[in-house]
Amino acid sequence: MGVIETQGLGKRYAGGSVIALEDLTVDLGGGVTGLVGANGAGKSTLIKILLGLLSPTSGSARVLGHDIAGGGAQIRQLVGYMPEHECLPPDTRAIDFVVHMGRMSGLPPAAARERAADVLRHVGLAEERYRLMGTYSTGMKQRAKLAQALVHDPQLVMLDEPTNGLDPAARDDMLGLIRRIGHDFGIPVLVTSHLLGELERVSDHVVVLDAGHLLRSEATQSFLGDTGVLVVEVLAVGPDAQARMGEALAARGLVCRPHGSLIEIDPTTAAPDALRDMVRDTAADLGLGLVRLQAQTGQLEDVFREEVAG
Repeated sequence: MGVIETQGLGKRYAGGSVIALEDLTVDLGGGVTGLVGANGAGKSTLIKILLGLLSPTSGSARVLGHDIAGGGAQIRQLVGYMPEHECLPPDTRAIDFVVHMGRMSGLPPAAARERAADVLRHVGLAEERYRLMGTYSTGMKQRAKLAQALVHDPQLVMLDEPTNGLDPAARDDMLGLIRRIGHDFGIPVLVTSHLLGELERVSDHVVVLDAGHLLRSEATQSFLGDTGVLVVEVLAVGPDAQARMGEALAARGLVCRPHGSLIEIDPTTAAPDALRDMVRDTAADLGLGLVRLQAQTGQLEDVFREEVAG
């Protein structure tokens, strides 16, 4: 049994003329699953349907074995949810808020306070837990939202755009926390983002949505495998170093092209080691230093762009 299973799931508005989700069928397991798509792709709609907060117009879904049609209350007891938008009461201390959320999830008072202290420490708010949340930075507010999603020891965590508004350092910290939840704590995570590169770093599985339609649902590594292209970077000795290297490689029969400061070489019939030797010898003949010579791996953003274009 999967953690999340959907079959032909759809959601339409305005009498059926506006598609939020269309015929979505996925089966998701443990670890970290990234739900990828531009704003308006249907990510938040899917999460709300899975939580039983929205009713689908077609299809079905099960979360942790519970049917969303009649099991919304049970699902919400078992799931930790971090919403995208601001939801924290500014005149409340983080410890009091997280304790309150724990009590609402059924924890007794002592257990709720103990769990609240633990999760606030895990998310990095141990020293600031007695401050009013209205005084928090954006990064601290996101951590408090994450803490309330974890306080009742959920069996699944759904995080809607958890890195929204964060600076690069805070974003890295949040992604590290997400990976810890999915791998160290062993809690399955469904995390949405429109920043595709983020999910490459933390997800085990990726679901790509576009305008409510499923484009792909696969293991992350299947998106990011070796493309067969060899990437070359030479030391910039003069303004034409890259052009000279590219022309010399082409003269040896290789299909290559510039890509920014790099040269991309298409796969050939030559063995990989022989191809690398040819590149090395060409650079030596031209008196150029090799900075980089490596296989090119795919990027989720490139795959997404190709899928949408197709």
